[in-house]
Amino acid sequence: MPADAPITVIFDGVCNLCDIVVRYLHRFDTRGQLHYLSFQSDEGAALLQAHGIIGPPDTVYVLTHHGELLIEDRAIIYLFARLGGIHTVVSLLIRLVPPPLRRALYQWVSRNRYRVFGKVTSDE
Repeated sequence: MPADAPITVIFDGVCNLCDIVVRYLHRFDTRGQLHYLSFQSDEGAALLQAHGIIGPPDTVYVLTHHGELLIEDRAIIYLFARLGGIHTVVSLLIRLVPPPLRRALYQWVSRNRYRVFGKVTSDE
């Protein structure tokens, strides 16, 4: 993939926390380098399936412009680094947390995201 290819963020489209994060990323993505897909979209599901992800996803997935698939804390660190500015400092600070602790914290938030932040409800 070319260096100027978009970075694809695949997220849970019914998760309120995920929605907050996507809106935040979009706000600070001044270079327009991020492209967003929900797990629930046909395109998002197909992209995950092409990378061997089957079943209900429980994390954020980032497909870099090099075609590498990042998950969990590695995806978040990458996204913050790509935003630049103060976000680069935040990504460096996150890296200071030992990886096992970082992953455990990420996984705890991921498992509890609906209970703590809720889900998008349809008006149907």
